[in-house]
Amino acid sequence: MKQYKCHKISEGCAEAEAIVSGDHIMFYLMEPETGRVIESAHDLEGKSIAKKILIFPGGKGSSVVQADGLFQLNMHGNMPAAMIIQFPETVLVSSAIIMEIPMVDKVDPAFYQDVKDGDLVKVDATNGVVEIL
Repeated sequence: MKQYKCHKISEGCAEAEAIVSGDHIMFYLMEPETGRVIESAHDLEGKSIAKKILIFPGGKGSSVVQADGLFQLNMHGNMPAAMIIQFPETVLVSSAIIMEIPMVDKVDPAFYQDVKDGDLVKVDATNGVVEIL
């Protein structure tokens, strides 16, 4: 088990499989019924983010499509379990808080070198800790 310090954006705690993206994410380009990324040529294309710890640089697209995309995922129970973001922005931060999704940033840089798709990760946003279990 490895532990890393982080900064809380939206409080909460979640433990789930990690899914790691090097690409910015537009939540509107996901199937709400499955959580699958449908954006063509995205590094997560065809993969589902549902109930996983989503590790990604940041969002892209207008604020309306970001918030609506997250809302649609939430309505179908396919939100990420938690989000680890490198470049937070107002819309994603406020959406995470409203939808009660744990979100952190400013994670120790070593985390990004250590974490891999499929790792079991625990995000304790409330206490500012991320762990690879």
